[in-house]
Amino acid sequence: MRHQHAGTAAAEAEAPRRQIAAAATDPEQGLTAGQAAERAAAGYANLPVEAPTKTELQIVRDNVFTFFNLIFVVLAVCLLFVGDFRDMLFLVIAVANTLIGIVQEIRSKRTIDKLTLLSAPRATVVRDGQVGTLPTDKLVRDDVVLFAAGNQIPADAVVLTGEIQVNESLLTGEPDAIVKRPGDALLSGSFVVAGSGRAQLTKVGAESYASRLTLEAKKDAGPGQSEMMNSLDKLIRVIGIALVPMGIALFVKQYFFLESTLSHAITSTVAALIGMIPEGLYLLTSVALAVSVIRLARKKTLVHDMSSIETLARVDVLCVDKTGTITEPGMQVTGLVPLDEEKFSARSLETVLSAFYAAADADNDTARAMAARFREKSVWKADKVVPFTSATKWSAVSFVGHGSYVVGAPEFVMGQRYADLKDIAEEYSAQGERVLLLAKYDGRLDGKALTGALAPMALVRIVNKIRPEAPETFRYFAEQGVAVKVISGDNALTVSQVALRAGIEGAERYIDASTLESDGDIARAVEQYTVFGRVTPNQKRKFVQALKKAGHTVAMTGDGVNDVLALKDADCGIAMASGADAACQAAHLVLLDSNFASMPEVVLEGRRVINNIQRAASLFLVKNIFSFLLAIITIFATNMPYPLVPLQLSLVSALTIGVPSFFLALEPNKAIVQGRFLHNVLKRACPGGMTNLFLVLGAELFVAAFGFSAAELSTVAAMLMSFNGIFVLYQVCKPFDWKRRILWCAMTLGMVGAIGWFGGFFSMVPLTFQTGLVFTVLLLLAVPCQKTILRIMGIYSRTRDAVKVRLKARRRVRVLPED
Repeated sequence: MRHQHAGTAAAEAEAPRRQIAAAATDPEQGLTAGQAAERAAAGYANLPVEAPTKTELQIVRDNVFTFFNLIFVVLAVCLLFVGDFRDMLFLVIAVANTLIGIVQEIRSKRTIDKLTLLSAPRATVVRDGQVGTLPTDKLVRDDVVLFAAGNQIPADAVVLTGEIQVNESLLTGEPDAIVKRPGDALLSGSFVVAGSGRAQLTKVGAESYASRLTLEAKKDAGPGQSEMMNSLDKLIRVIGIALVPMGIALFVKQYFFLESTLSHAITSTVAALIGMIPEGLYLLTSVALAVSVIRLARKKTLVHDMSSIETLARVDVLCVDKTGTITEPGMQVTGLVPLDEEKFSARSLETVLSAFYAAADADNDTARAMAARFREKSVWKADKVVPFTSATKWSAVSFVGHGSYVVGAPEFVMGQRYADLKDIAEEYSAQGERVLLLAKYDGRLDGKALTGALAPMALVRIVNKIRPEAPETFRYFAEQGVAVKVISGDNALTVSQVALRAGIEGAERYIDASTLESDGDIARAVEQYTVFGRVTPNQKRKFVQALKKAGHTVAMTGDGVNDVLALKDADCGIAMASGADAACQAAHLVLLDSNFASMPEVVLEGRRVINNIQRAASLFLVKNIFSFLLAIITIFATNMPYPLVPLQLSLVSALTIGVPSFFLALEPNKAIVQGRFLHNVLKRACPGGMTNLFLVLGAELFVAAFGFSAAELSTVAAMLMSFNGIFVLYQVCKPFDWKRRILWCAMTLGMVGAIGWFGGFFSMVPLTFQTGLVFTVLLLLAVPCQKTILRIMGIYSRTRDAVKVRLKARRRVRVLPED
């Protein structure tokens, strides 16, 4: 979880170093094992500046030393001072909450640590003249590392051999690929989009460029949190600020103005403050998220960022690539179509393509399929290789004595002359096949636009098999109201046909992204079309940004280096573990089995946890809303004592809030999450909280009218709160299933038993005929009261929405100038 505190790795990364001079390492030999061990021992290992999770000690500390635990201790000391030991039961609940939080968070940490170890990024390194792989945190300064397309650069380095193209946009914001040749510097955090080569690490760990940015960012701002956790933080901050002055005011009112005994004044004040503390709410949220992380881990999903679980629940648009998502990762060449057999015979085409793929790096699925098909031994000598990039959509090789050749997407290779080949190329595209063009090029290869003469030689047909589980997966998303957008670098017609075969709704609506010239064009297209072909990496990013700007919550799946920018910008980036290193590091979630069919379960897990947290949180806030408002009224109303004691609130909290909320928070829940967290929770909690207030105030009025004792008032108020809490729980449990029926019945019987048999323990006295009648009349008003409050809230909500619509319409009206 990226937002967690730094652990021991950070401390080691910042430890003092013994000076060791930089070595001029041979790119073929690398460091010796002894040199590597010496550098690691001296503090030159590539350790991260931030651990993926908290340490177990940090978890214990963060759960024990909280603001509310401090408040509980202070309140307990106050009760201890007046000898009221029985009302200190809330301490048992606080300790239990703390222990549960510690245990669940440690379980979650251990699960994530195991998965992180399994999916840890690795690098290809040269040591003692041997090429092998190591986790990136085992690299040391001066190591020689081999880089190829898809690799993320783990530390600052300098190129020794080869030529590679890197994208530094995650660091600098510059989207264009930059060519790096021997002697050029590489920045950690950037990633390779094309080419290959060897580089020597120059700055590792905390000294690297990406690490310095990370440390600087941590100084400037705290960790990002989800909307739900931010809402909880704000709520708890407000309550925390209000507790102290309200506690002092309540005590002064009870002790000095109402002339209560010191014991009664302290007990009443403690009861009011305990009622205002949502002691289990933050714990419930943390535990539910921790359990969700463990559940996702069992489904082979690694959670990099805890807030992404909430985002998953709100996703209404899912952007997917064709290859590796709709289709299986591997590709197969199914045919070679000569375009001019008089000039270029089938035999010569085989010779050219075999030489081409013997010289070019097979660093993507398409190139690997081509290299597997055209693998004749070639004696042609290449003097210039331009690697494939997602931006150009072609690669090229120049051979000594044989000229230059280009292979790539026909539209991008031919440019304005594509019309000459369009009919034949789209005949195969309409069958769902990918089409590549082989052309002879009469010009200089410099990695820039093809400006020389081109002679089309042949089309190569390539197919991807559709994943067997894809149609069912996309049918699920359609049923759940999640729109699917297919964003691919392939021909739009090809992608559309594949998407139709996979059962994606609206796949017949497709567009070639190369025709979208402005951000406005993209904004309109993302709403109108389902399939986008010939998309560049920067356009993918713009599609995601446009969807987010239109108010959608966007998840993006990908496995290639061309997906990195979009994964980073999506509300929730989901990478396949079998894909590029850079994609896995940029994503919020990683599917370790690289199986897109597991996505429905992942989305359902997000919905389950957030919907259930909202449902359970409303139970907590019923008590908090009631206690807060009653405390304010008690402070300002004359001759009105606070009617409850801490022990009674502990009973209400346990049976109507604490126990039910933990069961409800772990239930299945498939509904899409809508609205803002705090608004949703308060909307559910207000009727119950306000009803509690009206009922208890009613009891106070009867006391004033008929002269009941303080003990009788406390008993009636506690019983009203208890059974109204059971009514609220009844509403929260809807729709009922057998588990919720058992839960509600158990809590109801538990409440009846606690009051009936252990009422004296909870500071309750037997009801007389008069107090029993008051209790019955007020309790009968509970349900009508809740319904009335709900009706009023509904009228207010509809009125507010209507006003917003009118104001919005008024802003659109243009005032015409007078003649």
